[in-house]
Amino acid sequence: MDWRTIIYVILLVSLTVTKGLPRTSGDAELKTIGQRFSQLQEHNFKAIALVLFAQYVPGGTFGSAAAMAEGVTALARRCAAVASDTPDCLKPLDRIFLDTICQEENLPQSAACCAKKDPERNDCFLSLKNSSRGFSSPLEGPDAEAACRNPSQHQQPPTGYFIYEVSRRHPFLYAPTILSVAPRYEEMMRNCCGSAAGPSRHLEECFQRQAPKVVKPIQEDALRQEHTCGILKKFGERTLKALKLAQISQKFPRAAFATVEELVVAVGDMHKDCCRGDALGCMRRREEILRYVCANQHVLSSKIQQCCEQPLLQRSACIVTAENDDKPKDLSPHVREFIEDKGICERFAQEKDLLLARFLYEYSRRHPEFSAQMLLRIGQGYEDLLQECCRPGAPGGCLSRGEEELRTHIYETESVMRTSCDIYKEKGDYYFQNELLMSFTKKMPQLTSAELIKFTREMTAIGSKCCQLGQDKLLPCAEEHLDLVLGEICRRHAADPINPGVCRCCSGSYAFRRPCIGKLEMDESYVPLALTPGLFAFHADLCTTEEEKLQHRKQEMLITLLQYKPQISPAQLGSVTAAFAAMRERCCAQDTPEACFLTEGPELIKRSEKMLSA
Repeated sequence: MDWRTIIYVILLVSLTVTKGLPRTSGDAELKTIGQRFSQLQEHNFKAIALVLFAQYVPGGTFGSAAAMAEGVTALARRCAAVASDTPDCLKPLDRIFLDTICQEENLPQSAACCAKKDPERNDCFLSLKNSSRGFSSPLEGPDAEAACRNPSQHQQPPTGYFIYEVSRRHPFLYAPTILSVAPRYEEMMRNCCGSAAGPSRHLEECFQRQAPKVVKPIQEDALRQEHTCGILKKFGERTLKALKLAQISQKFPRAAFATVEELVVAVGDMHKDCCRGDALGCMRRREEILRYVCANQHVLSSKIQQCCEQPLLQRSACIVTAENDDKPKDLSPHVREFIEDKGICERFAQEKDLLLARFLYEYSRRHPEFSAQMLLRIGQGYEDLLQECCRPGAPGGCLSRGEEELRTHIYETESVMRTSCDIYKEKGDYYFQNELLMSFTKKMPQLTSAELIKFTREMTAIGSKCCQLGQDKLLPCAEEHLDLVLGEICRRHAADPINPGVCRCCSGSYAFRRPCIGKLEMDESYVPLALTPGLFAFHADLCTTEEEKLQHRKQEMLITLLQYKPQISPAQLGSVTAAFAAMRERCCAQDTPEACFLTEGPELIKRSEKMLSA
């Protein structure tokens, strides 16, 4: 299978088009398996079939998934060859795939679902996908020796086996994303496995160096998808549509409100399908949006012409990263009509949702320099203003204060981001992460050291990525990436509650989640760790010359110290840190550092206790 030639459709800024969107000429929907086969070509069709079978039956084997993919491809080939109108060729695609699974003898876990009739059968299989979350650990990176030996026992290319492994580990991940990493995997195999005579000498080192290029896009896309589904599940369709309205309006500021509104309705419908695991429906909808956007680029965006001229795989990635279109030259800088219109309260009473959507659209298309989350806060502020000022007895000029409140919020948000970037630029990655660790350990001391280090490392990476950008791109970059991390924290809270403060921020308003968590202080409900003999353990591993490992150990001890003494002052922390550094320097200079730490460690704990009690 030539994975380099796989061409398919990848998500466009999480947008999709409903059946209600106007179709362009030549845009007829390809419904039959033969039509889809002819459109995709055999290698692409077979690849997608392999992904889907691995996702729908994550407990199956590679052999069964590959055999089912071969069988469906053979049927599609026959149907395409003679434009057949036989019953098998006219079946809906989802029914063909489920029939194929149910005909496979070695899949006992599917028996209960196969006994049902459609659409209940499909719903049953989707519930199996949901229950298989965590079935196998996320793919961190390929096993080097196994990959070079080609672990498949089924005469399939090693890349096919890799695609199968990724698919079964990520049963909700978009098939096009999985397929898009295949060329990178092939390149890594060529570089690391060496000649036919045998693999390269430094095999593990080679894989460790090149695996991130393969694995990172999968992990990032899986995180974005889980994040979007988390918003839909926790905050509902209205919040998700508002978020997409802001993003689409920024991306396509020349697009008419009616067009943007249709896209927003469509994306809500698409995400409902995608988040319940309807992979075929997901791909059909995304395929429609890509065709629609490129066919209507003259009214949507001047920035995507080169993207739409590329092959589909490159085209979709190109559009995702394309710049926002230029604002219309005749677009006024302000939206005062939403404040000054004397009939605004009547409009608010009669068509509340439409008025608020129109405000968010108009404000978003004028402000590409704001994050989508900030635009939602502005929209919420406008709704609150109307609710207060349109009530009977509201003072005259009530609405006019909205502009001042808006300026205040914008200033506060920009100040937070600027201050964070100033600290990052001054301290660098390690010490900036330590600042975050001190803050978040006090906010969320119930988290483990590994969790706190992971979340703050991700936040530090945001500083590295975004703080070098200009003011016009800083907010969208920083807050939208930070939103992903906060989403992870809130999903962790949903699985295992952290504390009441985190609960309040994660359960309240989506738009205000970041400011809410930012304002959290020390968790007063937390019971500090007791000082036990093993709480602070000092060993010879502190003498490692590998800076990354040493920093990690220091951060683990910092977290433990804060979990033991949450109210520690900066001066006390400085004293304890200096005493620890001095002990480490003395012991690491000894011939037997372990014996030194065994003696001096308890003494350091005693002295530190006195400092902390002073």
